[in-house]
Amino acid sequence: MQYNKLGRAGIRLSEISFGSWITFGKQIGLSEIKTLMHTAFDRGVNFFDNAESYAHGEAEILMGKAIKEFRREDLVISTKIFWGGNGPNDTGLSRKHLIEGTKNSLKRLQLNYVDLLFCHRPDPNTPIDETVLAMDYLVREGLVFYWGTSEWSETQIEAAYKTAEALNCIKPSMEQPKYNLYFRDHLEKDYLPLFEKYGMGTTTWSPLASGVLSGKYNQGIPSQSRLARETWLVPDNFMQLIEKTKQLETIAQDLECTLAQLAIAWCLKNPNVSSVITGATHIEQLIENLDAPAVKNKLTPDILKKIDSIV
Repeated sequence: MQYNKLGRAGIRLSEISFGSWITFGKQIGLSEIKTLMHTAFDRGVNFFDNAESYAHGEAEILMGKAIKEFRREDLVISTKIFWGGNGPNDTGLSRKHLIEGTKNSLKRLQLNYVDLLFCHRPDPNTPIDETVLAMDYLVREGLVFYWGTSEWSETQIEAAYKTAEALNCIKPSMEQPKYNLYFRDHLEKDYLPLFEKYGMGTTTWSPLASGVLSGKYNQGIPSQSRLARETWLVPDNFMQLIEKTKQLETIAQDLECTLAQLAIAWCLKNPNVSSVITGATHIEQLIENLDAPAVKNKLTPDILKKIDSIV
């Protein structure tokens, strides 16, 4: 396992990480979570991702119970704040919700601090200086080591950096964007000035495009699959993506790897990707994902051109 710096920040993250979105508390329970996290850790994963909104907090509770079996210093734990509940102040990036939400997350995780804290979405109803000052407070209080954003536009992220600089606050260190073969522009185009100017790190999610790039939907959507349960994840151009996926599968076969490994390895080839967040409900699926870095060196310029011509 390769460990990458989070942009200019000194902390190092495993290039493959393990996330709890959709699976923890919905598809798998504590016993399965412990098995998967130990397997991931034994294979070199040190970064585990979460959010206050995942399974309405249950994902944090379950991860908190699982990480008690690890040495805290060996782990990088993240969570994200935005959707905390139904009250008028339980949502967004106000100082009140950021501080209360973070403390509630820490209680559920049974931790004194998280390594990474993300503003889960931009909040048009809260001034950026209020958000920046609250994140600065959380870091200076030792409740958070590094802060960043998730699914913010380049303009919004730039505003956060400039505001932090003007207020002499701790600047953000990272963004958590969606990134895969079918969703590329944010990271490959929009964020380029941010990488160059600020050394922003990224922890990307959805490398398999909600499972489409695993190939399991090439013959349709199985009744027990993720897209059958979470229909809102089905993209509007689903059939077009399936046709492209079938073409990509031939490249994976030529490289003697699975389609999922090809898709994850492709993400890892981007030097601005600090870590690729993966998810799994079964050991076999997890191990398949963790073997993806071995495919990186097979992605020659010619192979990458072939992939680009398809997608």
